[in-house]
Amino acid sequence: MPVIEERMHTRDFVELENEFGAHNYHPLDVVIERAEGVWVTDVDGKRYLDCLAAYSAVNQGHCHPEILRTLTEQASKVTLTSRAFRNEQLPLLYKQLHDLTGMDMALPMNTGAEAVETAVKTARKWGYKIKGIPDGKAEIIVCANNFHGRTVTVVSFSSDEQYRDGFGPFTPGFKIIPFGDAEALRAAITPNTAAFLVEPIQGEAGILIPPKGYLADAAEICRANRVLLMVDEIQSGLGRTGRLFAYMHEDVEPDLLIVGKALAGGFYPVSAVLASKEILGVYRPGDHGSTFGGNPLGCAVARTALRVLVEENMVERSAELGDYFLQKLKGIRSPHIKEVRGRGLWIGIELDVPARPYSEALKQEGILCKETHDRVIRIAPPLVIKRDEIDWAYERFKRVIESC
Repeated sequence: MPVIEERMHTRDFVELENEFGAHNYHPLDVVIERAEGVWVTDVDGKRYLDCLAAYSAVNQGHCHPEILRTLTEQASKVTLTSRAFRNEQLPLLYKQLHDLTGMDMALPMNTGAEAVETAVKTARKWGYKIKGIPDGKAEIIVCANNFHGRTVTVVSFSSDEQYRDGFGPFTPGFKIIPFGDAEALRAAITPNTAAFLVEPIQGEAGILIPPKGYLADAAEICRANRVLLMVDEIQSGLGRTGRLFAYMHEDVEPDLLIVGKALAGGFYPVSAVLASKEILGVYRPGDHGSTFGGNPLGCAVARTALRVLVEENMVERSAELGDYFLQKLKGIRSPHIKEVRGRGLWIGIELDVPARPYSEALKQEGILCKETHDRVIRIAPPLVIKRDEIDWAYERFKRVIESC
């Protein structure tokens, strides 16, 4: 085995990763060693303001002390039992999710992609067992430019060719329509349509916000045709957009809610599908499961992550500070800016040139963010960011964007 030097620097870790790791990401060359709140520190001691929040998984801030305390306390008692037995944390998480969302039941998983797969299975089973769709004929409608994960079934209905290239044959049963077009949804529905799966705001596509009233129109169309409205709030949920969930901006009640990422504050992979008893009641023992889904360690962490989100008014902070940050960023002047858009602390700066050089230049200024869809700078700091930290970040965004 190669000898690892006691003191390694950024270039050493980058070389190791490039040699021994699969190249399925294109990360910025910063090697993070410690993190707290909105700040991270690399192995060379340089400090950065995190404007990505692990793709919104650390809405509560890095290493939130109360979530950390819960993690260590629960880990010293019991971490995993599998669902072959019961544990005391899972029912309490169920009740907490019910109280927050009003949804009757929850089905816990681990990652966001697992939760989306679970939602797809749920919609199909509901379509066959409750709606009466002929066996093998169920259809699910999705939107172009969607991002719901990277499993084979999920990339089967992606419109991004890179996500599909080399991974076929694909899972059938999906229709792709334009995002934000309620009439396209209406036209795509058939008697075999079980569900419509949609992100209230498309994050990976570049923080794309649909026309006002779109989600409400979609909900009405789904209700009229007995089609499940399935809302993927893995990135947009839990305070990111200035409401607990992004669908709440239009007072919509989805039939099925998918949550993940910030559900455990970045400490542990926890996700869930929430729905009514009619919908999740289609499951019988043995139909679906997960060894780690609903484990006591994950449930305990999620319970505290949800509690601090509410008690520390992070949702309200996201609304107030997000609007403040957005208005400041809209004041940046550059011929390369096409649009600055956002909701809450989720902002995209769309350029007419590649965004990667801007991300690299911002890194040199002490700001960590990431390009998405080549030409959009995505900004999503932890919700614990302070106004003076936004001011500090803004000056660097302004300097980089106006000078690049």
